Amino acid sequence: MSKTVVIGASSGLGRCIGVGLAQRGDDVALLARRLERTQVAATEAGPGAIALECDVTEESSCRSAIAAAAEALGGIDNLVYAPAISPLVRLVDTDADTWRRVFDTNVIGAAVATAAAVPHLAAVSGKAVYLSSDTGGYTPPWPGLGAYGVSKAALERLVEAWRAEHPDIGFTCLIVGECAGGDGDARTGMNIGWDSDLARKAYPLWLSAGAMPGKLMPVADLVNVVHTILATDAATSMPIVVARGASAAGGPVLDGG
Repeated sequence: MSKTVVIGASSGLGRCIGVGLAQRGDDVALLARRLERTQVAATEAGPGAIALECDVTEESSCRSAIAAAAEALGGIDNLVYAPAISPLVRLVDTDADTWRRVFDTNVIGAAVATAAAVPHLAAVSGKAVYLSSDTGGYTPPWPGLGAYGVSKAALERLVEAWRAEHPDIGFTCLIVGECAGGDGDARTGMNIGWDSDLARKAYPLWLSAGAMPGKLMPVADLVNVVHTILATDAATSMPIVVARGASAAGGPVLDGG
């Protein structure tokens, strides 16, 4: 039975992954800034899940939450990092504060959380999975999502650097397209809070640039992908996994990089 920490587990994909892994038998620590929502997720996940408060933009919060998770679980075998913010704004209108907010959550939070978890992961040759996006470099740039795409490219380079320094840990960057599913706090989608008028203008640009390939991936399939990655041996884990929509045979397609 694996001991897994899922960060960003109060809503969206992080919540779906955390709850899904717990329901598949893992002992899971669900970490997120919004503790009340995370506690609801832990209740849904079952007796194998606990909820802890963690603000990834604060180093002290990350370190104390990881330490508390390790104590509660009796160690950490796996880390899943899911938090991300994706403001829809043209680069010319993206101010310094917005750049900082995006990088604080999407990149720096991942670095700090990993640093706190590495001693625990190294002790058991554990695994770490980071949710990335097609926008990080697997499709043409998405107009209006420049800051988000740049941050995801930086995240992928960060994961490569961690892997180079700690080859005993299985670091994987999971490239995820748009997923479908979930209700309430579990609802997926990166468009929450977007300006609807700007989104309508950007959508045809994304299509004309070929930036939106493939089909929507059910969140249950994504949970299965994460579960499969975490079940592999760290020595043979893939640095990049691309999770695509349903294949002709009806199941998710995984491309290893």
